[in-house]
Amino acid sequence: MEVVASAPGKVLVAGGYLVLERPNPGLVLSTTARFYAIVRPIHDELSPDSWAWAWADVKVTSPQLSREAAYKLSIKNSTLQLTSARESTNPFVEQAIQFSVAAAKVSITDKEKKDALDKLLLRGLNITILGSNDFYSYRKQIEARGLPLTPEVLLSLPPFCSITFNSEVANGTGEICKPEVAKTGLGSSAAMTASVVAALLHYLGAVNLSCSGQSSSVTATGRDFDFVHAIAQSAHCIAQGKIGSGFDVSAAVYGSHRYTRFSPEILSSAQVIGGSCLPDVVADIVTRRWDHEKTQFSLPPLMCLLLGEPGTGGSSTPSMVGSVKQWQKSDPQKAADTWSKLGMANSVLENQLRSLSKLSEDHWDAYESVVRSCSRLTFTKWTEVATNQQQELVVKSLLAARDAFLEIRLHMREMGVAAGVPIEPESQTQLLDATMNMEGVLLAGVPGAGGFDAVFSVTLGEASGAVANAWSSVGVLPLLVREDSRGVSLEAGDPRTEEVSTAVSSIQIG
Repeated sequence: MEVVASAPGKVLVAGGYLVLERPNPGLVLSTTARFYAIVRPIHDELSPDSWAWAWADVKVTSPQLSREAAYKLSIKNSTLQLTSARESTNPFVEQAIQFSVAAAKVSITDKEKKDALDKLLLRGLNITILGSNDFYSYRKQIEARGLPLTPEVLLSLPPFCSITFNSEVANGTGEICKPEVAKTGLGSSAAMTASVVAALLHYLGAVNLSCSGQSSSVTATGRDFDFVHAIAQSAHCIAQGKIGSGFDVSAAVYGSHRYTRFSPEILSSAQVIGGSCLPDVVADIVTRRWDHEKTQFSLPPLMCLLLGEPGTGGSSTPSMVGSVKQWQKSDPQKAADTWSKLGMANSVLENQLRSLSKLSEDHWDAYESVVRSCSRLTFTKWTEVATNQQQELVVKSLLAARDAFLEIRLHMREMGVAAGVPIEPESQTQLLDATMNMEGVLLAGVPGAGGFDAVFSVTLGEASGAVANAWSSVGVLPLLVREDSRGVSLEAGDPRTEEVSTAVSSIQIG
């Protein structure tokens, strides 16, 4: 018996900072980068004295990190006790396991099913976690080998490649910082948490995700995905020690959508009550009315999401958010004005992208003709391609979306200057302006909270190849990530077995 579930990484293309506060929405795209959780029993069958045990075995393996941890799980309280570990443990995985088991026990009320659940737990939980290469930065290894910063080099990596750590460095106080995994900012902890929660809840019989791979999770059976979302959000918030906006977890569960955050008070009991009362906490969480809002949204047809890694230093999202909040307090009138302008520009961008999707449905021939023609032209010549009213509407929406995004970038830069944080640093501004002036580029910006970590573009037709080449030529590594609107999905089996033929011919960069 084996369950494999996956959950995607995310890119927040609009709504940075504003999405932290209700009722401001964010436009979040899920991606081809996915985390996989594989759950199977440790023991083939129960020993005769199993029912005398109060604890079950749990084993967590992360092959890419060469990490393994063993735990004992309290059958009564659903809490973990670490018994052995190679290297440090992962709090996101630990909370995902505890919350999922407690949620399964709370949701299953039938006596026979409860006994079956306990029997299944007593056979142990063997959990393997794998993340797509796209979540991790291989830039330093590529540079060390003297190889070009191209997508082709990334493609040569074996799937689920072993992950290196940043070397130990001294921080500003002279202390040695713990080595960390270099990441690309796609929300790895959220995707990992969601995949573990989904796999465990399905394995334990609390949800049925069997049809999840057929369509976007926003429109799939609501109850099961909402249950996965509630547990994944709870586990993720407790693991990170704060209640964030939750758009990354929401994207991991539901896929691409327009997101409005949940009220933080929903998780007040989880913050206050200790681990010994976990079943009570989970019972409270699952009975509350989660008030997050999700509306289906994805890029219009013939548009491509491209991400790049500039390699110009990392940014700390929590400290940047803290600085912006401090600015809001110190200059509330200016902050409110900036947020109002940002909110309006975000709304215009969303409406124009939705309009383009509708035009593609109603007038496909006109839409396709314009998008393919514009993909070979700079924006200044897009108006020249329209020869009828439908085509004019497509061009008008393309240019209006572009203008709205330029306004978003302007106000994000203003906010960064006022708050003293590099939301769109000068180096990124030059790169993004040059990108937006290329043939077939609709948008180019910094995702989420901004900073130095990543850039993205949305291109028309086949224009992404030229953008990738241009980025490579100026030292920006184009990533292999694209939009994939699916959220949490059940997989047919271990993803490594599907990639064996690829791995055999791959080149190791280490």
